[in-house]
Amino acid sequence: MAKKKGKVKIMRISSTMMSNNYLKQLNGSYEKYTKLFEQSDGKKLHRASDDAVGYSKYLRYKNSLTNVEQFQEDITTAVSWMKNSDAALVNVTERMKEFKGKVVAAGNSTNNENDMKDIAKELLASVQEVVSDMNAQIGDRYLFSGQSDTTMPFSISGSKKARGETKTLSDNQVKFFNTVDDDPSVTQMLKLVDSTDENNVFYLNVKDGKVYTKDFVENGYKDKMADGKTVEDGDEADTISGWGTTETVGKYFDEYGVINSDGSSYSQTITVDGESVTVKFATTEQYIVSYQGDAKYISMVKKTGGVDKATDTVNQTGQDVFGSDIFDAENTPGSGTAMLNELLYTVAKIDSADYHWAANDGLTLSDAAHSQVLGAQTTMAARQQAYSAASDMLVTQDESITSDITDVSSTDVAKLATKLMEYQTIYSLSLSVGSKILPGTLADYL
Repeated sequence: MAKKKGKVKIMRISSTMMSNNYLKQLNGSYEKYTKLFEQSDGKKLHRASDDAVGYSKYLRYKNSLTNVEQFQEDITTAVSWMKNSDAALVNVTERMKEFKGKVVAAGNSTNNENDMKDIAKELLASVQEVVSDMNAQIGDRYLFSGQSDTTMPFSISGSKKARGETKTLSDNQVKFFNTVDDDPSVTQMLKLVDSTDENNVFYLNVKDGKVYTKDFVENGYKDKMADGKTVEDGDEADTISGWGTTETVGKYFDEYGVINSDGSSYSQTITVDGESVTVKFATTEQYIVSYQGDAKYISMVKKTGGVDKATDTVNQTGQDVFGSDIFDAENTPGSGTAMLNELLYTVAKIDSADYHWAANDGLTLSDAAHSQVLGAQTTMAARQQAYSAASDMLVTQDESITSDITDVSSTDVAKLATKLMEYQTIYSLSLSVGSKILPGTLADYL
């Protein structure tokens, strides 16, 4: 109650008002002390009310860090996958080099029939090792099966099958027989033989149906090429009507080159130097490798959206490693075993003691197989390097974001200790003073 006395106002402060003000200040001091004490765990942000702007930054940084950590985990898995794939491809490349060396040895005319059969056995063992390497796994996942990675991709037939014989063109032959817009689409021809004399050999270009004599394909083209000339009418022995498309291959052979019953019984009559010759498909009894995987790619970094094959995929499929051959013409994707079956064709030819073939076609074919596998290995190595670079970048990004999180959320321990001591002292003094100015019962309660 205030009373007027002249111009001086006198305010009577009751014990109740004094107690309320004291308690309000005491509670405020205790609340500040409690919030400071929360920071003893090293974090100054526990709720949005602690610092709205800082807490917003903290959440944004944490979300970015989570994404980076997910990418790092994916890249670690991807690099592991690619390292194992690369190791398998290195082994396969070495087998290809050894294979080529043995083919060169087989082309030596001093070898007797037993020598050739021994070399053929060694070559077959090399192919079997390649198949084993290409069935490599991480855990229960096969590296070269595409997205069908729980299925073993490669297997060799238990018995030999009749496969169509091919002529793999050398680089110079490819240049000569591909004259349309310099498109090197013809890399192989189908081998045909005279039905009455299998030593009389011809080669069929399945792109246009033209049939060439063996001598022209192996030797005759050289003179024309030396004169700057390309394929002309009259160079071919004849043209087989209806065999001018790749559909012919799919009609008589499966994707692995194994001939069907229609192909085995099929023949055509052609004209060679004015004389009629009946030709049929040439075949060789050989083992066949089949592929049970698919041609799809695995992405371990991008969780959504499309796949960037150049940088995002981590696997190589059978089609990538072993390329395609003439029997893949109507198959999309290809068989996934083209070069493997060409190598097994080489094994069969050397087992039959064909020295001439080993020194010429065998060498060309083994070169092509080695080049194909080496290309796949190079691609995998380059992709692995790109992922390793991305991993290094993510480590730097992780460190930067972690530093940002620390700056915005971590407390200054030394400053915190000083403030805690300050507020603890204030609180203790407040209690001490309160015991002198407050009613006894309230002071005792506090």
